Amino acid sequence: MARGGVRPTGEAFASLPVAVDAMGGDHAPAEIVAGARQVAEQSGIAVLLVGRPGEMGDTGGLPELPASEVIGMDDDPGQGVRRKKDSSLVRAAEAVRDGKALAMVSAGNTGATMASALLRMGRLPGVIRPAIATPIPNPGTGKPPTVLLDSGANAECNPQMLVQFAQMGAAFARKRYGVALPTVALLSIGEEKSKGTPLEKETHALLASGLGGNGFEFIGNVEGRDFLGGAADVIVTDGFTGNVALKTLEGSLTFLVGALTEILGRPGLEQAAEALIPEIAPLVEELEPEGTGGAMLLGVNGVCVISHGSSSSKAMVNAITVAHDLAVGGLVAAVADAVSEVPVPVID
Repeated sequence: MARGGVRPTGEAFASLPVAVDAMGGDHAPAEIVAGARQVAEQSGIAVLLVGRPGEMGDTGGLPELPASEVIGMDDDPGQGVRRKKDSSLVRAAEAVRDGKALAMVSAGNTGATMASALLRMGRLPGVIRPAIATPIPNPGTGKPPTVLLDSGANAECNPQMLVQFAQMGAAFARKRYGVALPTVALLSIGEEKSKGTPLEKETHALLASGLGGNGFEFIGNVEGRDFLGGAADVIVTDGFTGNVALKTLEGSLTFLVGALTEILGRPGLEQAAEALIPEIAPLVEELEPEGTGGAMLLGVNGVCVISHGSSSSKAMVNAITVAHDLAVGGLVAAVADAVSEVPVPVID
């Protein structure tokens, strides 16, 4: 362990594998293992497959960590982690905790993934609650994805938690996308500081006062319509609102792509389709969630990437790569430093 109990970096740490929950996800273990094999063969990133021996298929000789149990998508997260201590999720988190892996990746039960990481790795010093940071693409802007947090870990929040989300999200934007001074915005129902619930009003006052430190620039409120325009590098909100906003955005984009595909497939529109599809395809590719690698659980003492439940081998390649690069790049230490930079009082 490094200063303050935060996980170290260095040559020895960088040589550790990424622990991959081979049993988690709608297409596990086939797609998960295929992605793990691909990233190991093509990039040389070390991977540790965690799952039931004999059920992971052709692992291509990748090292395995046996785990006899699986926490299903429908299992209660807390009970699953407590009762299934030999599950692939718990064992993956323990591998990071015990210094056998530098990060963990799972496309399984999101709540159980969070619980496993929190209970086994522990919170970083000073963190009130960990948060899920989800990258949202900004197509056509040339800007890096906007980081939305919290997108589902904490349904109820206080203003101090949202200030920490701003700190952690800014640290993530710097490490993941190289943004020197990230802009941070607060999700609300209007741009004016007087808009929103008491949570938004109080959080706005704290952020505007400079409580979050000098690691980011607070630019005020944004609305739901601003997600895809690159209005801010980081958008903060409570986990309930963030998850609803994220799922609404995902559903809307899926509907739009489906509608365009159906229209362009109609008789008599062959020429239009031939002209438009090459123009639309890059946009669809940029909006595809599998390209981001997944969401990041910030605030725990280790790197934990939460992939979409329907992740394919392509998504796993990206998730494992992101997990490795952020772990080696010192994301955990950066988040710890950002949170401790300006103490945030806890209101009970």
